[in-house]
Amino acid sequence: MVGRDCRARLGRMLRIGCVKYLNARPLIRGWPGEVDFDHPSALCKRLADGELDVALVSSFEFLRNPIYRIVDEVSISSDGPVYSVVVAHHGDISEIKEIELDPASQTGANLLRCLLNELGLNPRFIRAVLGSTGYQPVVSSSLPGTKAWLLIGDQAIRFRQAHAGDFHFWDLGEQWKNVIGLPFVYALWLIRPEVANPRQIANRLRALREENLSNLDALIADEKDFNPQFCSRYYRKHLRFSFGEKENKGLRTFANLCANHGLLEKRDLALDLV
Repeated sequence: MVGRDCRARLGRMLRIGCVKYLNARPLIRGWPGEVDFDHPSALCKRLADGELDVALVSSFEFLRNPIYRIVDEVSISSDGPVYSVVVAHHGDISEIKEIELDPASQTGANLLRCLLNELGLNPRFIRAVLGSTGYQPVVSSSLPGTKAWLLIGDQAIRFRQAHAGDFHFWDLGEQWKNVIGLPFVYALWLIRPEVANPRQIANRLRALREENLSNLDALIADEKDFNPQFCSRYYRKHLRFSFGEKENKGLRTFANLCANHGLLEKRDLALDLV
């Protein structure tokens, strides 16, 4: 266990970033120092550029540039429907000709490409513009039924709740489980290679996760943006916050599929776990 003085020192020294979504709350609530909250794609760039020391970011960032240490035992994953990484569409998914991608997404967009390729589907992809309030898809009844939208994070949750009867939602966590039979890892804590004492940092992040999951009802009670019934179902039914043997295997399988479909170069994937 990391002591109080050490926790405060870690918080002051580290430049730490975290995705600004509901799914990250159990992994960051209570961190003693400042945290930069941003969308996944922005955090990935800042971590890669050395502007952050540690960040909870898209798992694809590690697969793209596996220089980082990974905090062992901690992730944002699902072992079935994830609810908040979905394609909103009309009709059958096989009829979709064009998919607009949430520009905040790296992992979700590449997971979608892999899944569609595995099913023999090849729609056109369009990357939307990320506004100051996040991705806001423009939808209307006049748009063709062959168009769809990839949504992730809080935008996906809000869209689903606002348009529950208007769209079908192709849940990427559910589809991955159906095709691969393993959990899918969306986000990991990554530590840059030059950061000193990575195990100390990892221990604190693991302890923080345990503290929050042990007091999940209190965390849910503090949530201001989503109702407690939804949060309880989301955290307990849809999400996993572990990174064990099955998640490790799921991540490696994703890396292999990305390489097979030309999204990554083929390489032996070595995970530097701390």
